[in-house]
Amino acid sequence: MPNKNISDLKYPVGEYDYQQVVKPADIREWINQIDAFPREVREAVSGLGKDQLDLSYRPGGWNIHQLVHHVCDSHLNGYIRFKLALTEDLPTIKPYDQEKWAELADYDRLPVKDSLDFLELLHKRWVVLLHSMSMSDFERELNHPESGVLSLKTYLGAYAWHCRHHLAHITGALQRSH
Repeated sequence: MPNKNISDLKYPVGEYDYQQVVKPADIREWINQIDAFPREVREAVSGLGKDQLDLSYRPGGWNIHQLVHHVCDSHLNGYIRFKLALTEDLPTIKPYDQEKWAELADYDRLPVKDSLDFLELLHKRWVVLLHSMSMSDFERELNHPESGVLSLKTYLGAYAWHCRHHLAHITGALQRSH
């Protein structure tokens, strides 16, 4: 493995800055990233065999198979959280233990194709929702018990980052395996 420290492997695109100033151009770019992600991740894992899907992006980290299932679960939660924030006043969302979710049977027994198909349909719905939102809708907030009160524009940026973050995990693991 090339000279990479654990932090570089864990955060290959850097950590998300929840304090950044978000401009309308950022929102448009992040929606485009959410839209493109299912295609990008499908292309990244296309044709991979079991040995490649079992590659981990870092020591002690998830393998590619688990990462694909994880982004599906995470983005489903993200989509629902957006809908909650659009229909309720400052909803408190429920965090989940993503490590324990990764130990459940669906991660182990289902092929990545199932999560890729689900992710494609989920993002199709999510992008329609995002395009329908006004700038004031992006100012709506939710309360995350671990992160505090966040606007939807900040949360959108976090999910666009999440796409780039895990795509880099997948492509990095594959590059380092050669």
